[in-house]
Amino acid sequence: MKNHPNHKPMYQFSRLGLQIDWPLFSLISVMSLIGLLILYSAASQSFSTLFRQIIHLLSALGLMVFFAFIPPHKYKSWTPYLYFIGLLLLIAVMLMGKIGKGAQRWLDLGVFRFQPSEIMKLAVPMMLAWIVDKYKLPMKTKPLCICLFLLVIPFALIAKQPDLGTAIMVAMAGVSVLIAAGLAWQLIAFAILGIGVSAPFIWHILHDYQKQRLITLLHPEIDPLGSGYHIIQSKIAIGSGGLFGKGWLNGSQSHLNFLPEHTTDFIFAVCGEEFGLIGGIVIIVLLMLITYRGLNIAKKAQTTYTKLLATSLISTFFLSGFVNIAMVMGMLPVVGIPLPLVSYGGTAMLTFFSFFGVMMSISTHTIMFNEEV
Repeated sequence: MKNHPNHKPMYQFSRLGLQIDWPLFSLISVMSLIGLLILYSAASQSFSTLFRQIIHLLSALGLMVFFAFIPPHKYKSWTPYLYFIGLLLLIAVMLMGKIGKGAQRWLDLGVFRFQPSEIMKLAVPMMLAWIVDKYKLPMKTKPLCICLFLLVIPFALIAKQPDLGTAIMVAMAGVSVLIAAGLAWQLIAFAILGIGVSAPFIWHILHDYQKQRLITLLHPEIDPLGSGYHIIQSKIAIGSGGLFGKGWLNGSQSHLNFLPEHTTDFIFAVCGEEFGLIGGIVIIVLLMLITYRGLNIAKKAQTTYTKLLATSLISTFFLSGFVNIAMVMGMLPVVGIPLPLVSYGGTAMLTFFSFFGVMMSISTHTIMFNEEV
């Protein structure tokens, strides 16, 4: 039944082009503002660092609105092109990428440089959702093999840079599509068993620094001034915060430069030191609320493609936060995965806000579809 001509739906603004899911927007805004407060303290009250992050945030918001404006069916039609362009960029990185900190991850275009691997965080789940939707559910052997092949290629190219952290996140994004599509738990258990059995082989192909990170996870005290330094200082910062923390701008571990990477990978330790257990819980709750909203969008999506894509994007967001927090607390090996919406940096900010833009497109077009039924 269609709406009466004089009826003005609650989401009429969506028809005017501002494709914003306000519950999701409100949550990510709160988390981003808290992130700016933590970053300002972590950067020793540096206005230049704060200003650059605000520019990153405003640029990301603009990208989010742009992505939100694009109808979901457009994403579906563009999916194969985006995936193969991403692969070509990864190959370009391998051939002519800029080397920094011992890794070849960047393409330098003169005006700016960027990491093509970040594109694959979006392109891989889009491509796998496209394949699953094309072959329909339940998933058969042929589409599963195609999906695994399309997943392994970017994973291998990114891991070779080497950037194992991003490679793992891209793999998780793809695997989340397969799980959401109803991948049999027997196959998941078999894959986990296979990884366990092949662990000795995997160990031998790891880089020396990757092996050291695994050893450090188990015994950080073996090299307290070297490989174990990050984790030890991070635990000291979080533990010293207690229940309520030392107070904003009063953290000593970051201000006295004991805590490495305190504006990026280890910024959660700054939060723990200055805002204590309560501050850490607030970040975790916001992370979970954003994830809940994203899963709700996925549940209400109208097509298999949009359901799988929204599920994968919000799962990647959650897993990024989970891995970062677990890493900072010494529960997982140290990998270069930032805390979403909190860590300093433009590339990750643009990536996550592009996720939100796509999910907002799915959300608002679902609402408009329901209004017309």
